[in-house]
Amino acid sequence: MNTIQAIHSRHSYRGKYKKTPVPREDLIRILQAGLAAPSGCNKQTTSLIAVDDPLVLERLHSVIQPPVGETAPAAICVLTRRIFAYRDKCFAIQDYSAAIQNMLLAMTDMGYQSCWYEGHITDDDRICDRMAEILNVPDGYEVVCFLPVGIAESATNPAKKKSFEERAWFNSFPCKTGDPVENS
Repeated sequence: MNTIQAIHSRHSYRGKYKKTPVPREDLIRILQAGLAAPSGCNKQTTSLIAVDDPLVLERLHSVIQPPVGETAPAAICVLTRRIFAYRDKCFAIQDYSAAIQNMLLAMTDMGYQSCWYEGHITDDDRICDRMAEILNVPDGYEVVCFLPVGIAESATNPAKKKSFEERAWFNSFPCKTGDPVENS
C-alpha cells in the first residue's frame, strides 16, 4: 500500500477486534512512525507507551468509561509535555496530532485498525489521570490519546465525507454563489 492509498483507506474503527496478538515488532514500527512526525521547533513534546500486557490493558479498560477498544489486543497511549518553543508558543497539540496521524496511517498500511480517542479520556472526568497512574507516567507528562490496536473483527464503515468541491478551492474562498472570488 502506498501513502495515498493508506490515507484514503484509513477509517476510525469502533468495533470488536480479533484476539490475534499484535507482534512487538509491529508495535515498534507503529511507534517509530509516530516519533518520525514533525515537531514544532524540534521540541519533541510527544512520547508514547505501547501496551500489550493483557493485565495492564485490563487495568486501563477498567477506568475508561464508557468502554472503548476493550477487545483490542494492544493499545498505544500518547503523552505530551507542554514545552514552550519560542515567543511563549507551545506546539504540543500539533506535535501529538501529527504523531497520531502517522501511527494511524502506519496501522492501516500494516492491516490493523484503530480509533483516535482523545476527548473521551481528557474531558472533565479526567480518565487520562487515572490512566497515567496505571502507566506510572511522571509529573510533567499528560496522557492525551488512547489508540486501540488490532485486527478488525468486522468490516470498517467509512464516514461519509463532504465532496471535494464543498471543502477545497483554488486561489480563494468561494463567494456566496459558490463561484470563486475574482482576484484583481
